[in-house]
Amino acid sequence: MRIISLIASSTEIVCSLGLGDFLVGCSHECDFPPSVRSLPVCTAPKFQVAAKSAEIDRQVKEILQDALSVYRVDAALLASLAPTHIITQTQCEVCAVSLRDVEEALRSFVDSKPQIVSLQPNGLPDVWADISRVAGALGVAERGVELVAQLRSRMVAIERRAQPLGRPTVACVEWIEPLMASGNWMPDLVHMAGGRNLFGEANRHSPRLELGNLTAADPEVILILPCGFDIERTRQELPQLTAQSGWKNLRAVRERQVYLLDGNQYFNRPGPRLAESLEILAEIIHPEVFSFGHRGIGWSVA
Repeated sequence: MRIISLIASSTEIVCSLGLGDFLVGCSHECDFPPSVRSLPVCTAPKFQVAAKSAEIDRQVKEILQDALSVYRVDAALLASLAPTHIITQTQCEVCAVSLRDVEEALRSFVDSKPQIVSLQPNGLPDVWADISRVAGALGVAERGVELVAQLRSRMVAIERRAQPLGRPTVACVEWIEPLMASGNWMPDLVHMAGGRNLFGEANRHSPRLELGNLTAADPEVILILPCGFDIERTRQELPQLTAQSGWKNLRAVRERQVYLLDGNQYFNRPGPRLAESLEILAEIIHPEVFSFGHRGIGWSVA
């Protein structure tokens, strides 16, 4: 078995299933566990990943407007690796290499006829289904059932502890410029951690967020976790938000309840580490009850 994973989250799924030794290639975003960093990289972005959030948004929209993918797939490399399985997704062409990218690359294949495993993580239930889908395709269905059960058990335990606690209002910021709220699995995670999510809906893509609506809601807690950004990158982008009129008057700002989260490693990856993502949320929202040791690694005070 020779596996190429073109999504960071699916790479983590494969490794969590105990099949990391069968990986022969990955995407430019795959960096966990550290052992995958030595794998051949089969993709590259078409936009400047180091640009500011507004410029990234402009470049991505420009590319998509021309009906082009925002990532390149190295078809020659894929073919040379002779995979038996390629894992990609159809959830979001901005977040990861899409099925269309892979199918385009596969047209150049001559000898290899790999099975394409396409994931669709729109919400938390889909993440569990995708783990099972990967496990089934790779011939370890029972391991998939066990992994999902373990992850859900950890998360349900947190949810039960948080249930009787007060529910502070929480705003999750998925992108800074333009301002966007978190959707997909984040509303469910906030609820499980004992918060009340104000913007974005479970199982739906991240919506635009007007600063006026954020100001009117005046959340008790603000979580900033731009897609693909680590804490330091988010801190660099933060002035674009803090300079806005009315920001300093927000209750969360006055009470120092604004937090920067590592979206790249945790919240933006629909895979096994969503369990750690929930732990991070729980110890931010209810520090009087939860402490998992993620401060300074997965989150920081703004």
